Amino acid sequence: MFKQLIKEVIIDESNELYDLVIEDGIYTAIEKSNSRSFPTTDIDYVFEGNGKVAIPGFVETHIHLDKALIADRLPNKSGTLKEALEVTGKLKSTFTREDVEERAEKALQMLIKNGTTHVRTHSEFDPVGGFHGFEVIMALKEKYKDYINMQVVAFPQEGIIKSPGTEEMMRQALEMGADVVGGIPYNDPDPEEHLNIVFNLAKEFDKPIDLHQDFYDTSENQTIELVAQKTIENGFVGRMAVGHLTSLGDCSGAELERIITLMAKAGISVMSLPMTDLHLGGRKDEKNVRRAVTPIRKLRDGGVNVVLATNNIRNPFTPYGNGDLLQVAMLAIPVAHLGGADDLPTVLPMITNKAAEAIGIEDYGFKVGNPGTIVVLDTKRYQDAIIDIPKRLLSIFKGKIILENNDNVHINLPS
Repeated sequence: MFKQLIKEVIIDESNELYDLVIEDGIYTAIEKSNSRSFPTTDIDYVFEGNGKVAIPGFVETHIHLDKALIADRLPNKSGTLKEALEVTGKLKSTFTREDVEERAEKALQMLIKNGTTHVRTHSEFDPVGGFHGFEVIMALKEKYKDYINMQVVAFPQEGIIKSPGTEEMMRQALEMGADVVGGIPYNDPDPEEHLNIVFNLAKEFDKPIDLHQDFYDTSENQTIELVAQKTIENGFVGRMAVGHLTSLGDCSGAELERIITLMAKAGISVMSLPMTDLHLGGRKDEKNVRRAVTPIRKLRDGGVNVVLATNNIRNPFTPYGNGDLLQVAMLAIPVAHLGGADDLPTVLPMITNKAAEAIGIEDYGFKVGNPGTIVVLDTKRYQDAIIDIPKRLLSIFKGKIILENNDNVHINLPS
């Protein structure tokens, strides 16, 4: 039995010190420091927390590992969504299995080094490009299962209806082990039929749904109400997530309140993607350029689980990023007016426990019996965990030491 002791760390807003014991990858004790003395004679590994903040790991809820790190190959010179789609479409035809594997693994390691312990990645396929990218992502999920918890979304980027053969490929992807049914209703001529296909597949395979939803500056063509209604009608309350939802920022007053109330009833989680949405949105505005980010505070206050995620790392949609969710959260604070005294404490949960809830992780958190997963941050006040953007001092995943960063950085990853 391998036993680890993490001493004197802060794990919540109380800023009290706790000792945590992990035995064979499972938490067996979580107690206030000095409440009892843990004998060190049978401890195999001791980490002196010295009053540092600890979290159960960051949770990346929406990312595209298969399209990471291609920004320099064919630059998006205008910075628009239109050109991002055109450039990526040209580049995709050049992707090889080896290329996707090299880039996706590099991006995945960036996440892990920055303290991410859970990730949901969208992986696309289509009748022209085939499955080689999806197969690479599934292989990485297996390769890194002892380093990060990875969920894979079967994502029909090119649409379903307008790309014949995609529906059957989605079924194949789910048979190959995809964890989530993806969708992008705004990229098909009939969004409702697109949704019908997605829900039918989700019911057939008993999988949750994750949609790219209403990525517009305006609300004219948004379908989020239809999504919420279908979520309730099909019995998927609490099993639906949507990314982007930038169109909702164009709504206000009674309309916005009505939509948010319906979304809360449907148990829809929203992944706000500020790095991408700020970069691509509002490009036609000539003055008072809009933020082009879903109304995070309104959603939060209306009972919707809203979280923060990366979306892309250094590609035509997002030509920057380093896999650090703390930087995403720090960006969201001024963008979404989350810096008020009552708002700031709600941000860390958007990349930790609320994010875990959004992707259905039930064994997340500091609880006896849960997997022994922990990330220690170089800050001594829980309330400052975001704004300090602290370095990661320790990362343990299910009892496996991934990173130690005291005087010398040691990272344990597959070669």
